[in-house]
Amino acid sequence: MSQWKETLERIGLALGISMLLGMLLLPDFRPAVAGLVGALLGPLPDMLPIHITLFVMAALTGLYASLIQKYTMDWELMRTFSEKMKGFQKEYREAQLAENKQKLKKLDEKRAAMMGDQGKMMKQQLKPMAYISIISLPLFFWAWEYVSVNPDFAITFPFWGVKSLKETAFLGIQYWIVWYMICSLPVSQVIRKALDIGGA
Repeated sequence: MSQWKETLERIGLALGISMLLGMLLLPDFRPAVAGLVGALLGPLPDMLPIHITLFVMAALTGLYASLIQKYTMDWELMRTFSEKMKGFQKEYREAQLAENKQKLKKLDEKRAAMMGDQGKMMKQQLKPMAYISIISLPLFFWAWEYVSVNPDFAITFPFWGVKSLKETAFLGIQYWIVWYMICSLPVSQVIRKALDIGGA
C-alpha cells in the first residue's frame, strides 16, 4: 500500500511540474490544454452565465485544493511547530527586554537548530502545490481563453460598476480573476471549516 502511495505521489508531482513547465516554456501549451478542457466541459459554459460558471470553477478548485491539503500535509506537525515557534518568540522577546545576553545567546543557538524544522514546514506547504496545479491550471487556462474570445462578457462589481471581464483591474490582473477570487475566498473558508483543515 505504501509503495502504491509513493508511486501515485510521484506521478502526481510529475504531472503538476510538467503542467507548470509547459505553461512557462511552451507558447502553444495553454491554448491546447484550454481546448481539451473546453471539450470536456461541452455545452455547460454556454448554458450558465459566465459569473456562475466562474463561481462553480472557484468552488471546484477550492474543494479540490482543500482535499489535497488535508491529505498531503501533516497538520499535527504544522500545529506543533507553530506552537513551538510562538513559545520561542515570546521567550526571545522577554530575554531582549531583560537584556539577558546569556539567554539570548542560547536562544540564538536554539533558533539555528529550529531552521531544520522550518525547512520541513516549507516542504509541507509546497508539496500540495504540484497536485493542485493538475486541476487548477487547466481550468484557469480554459477560463483565460474563453474570456479572451468573448470580450462582451461583463459583470457589475460593487463600487466599480459594470466591467468587462477581459479588462485589466490592477497589476495586470483581469476582472474575471478578481471575480474568481471574490468567489473563491468565502467558498474555500467554508470548505476548510467543514473539513477541519488547519484548525487548532
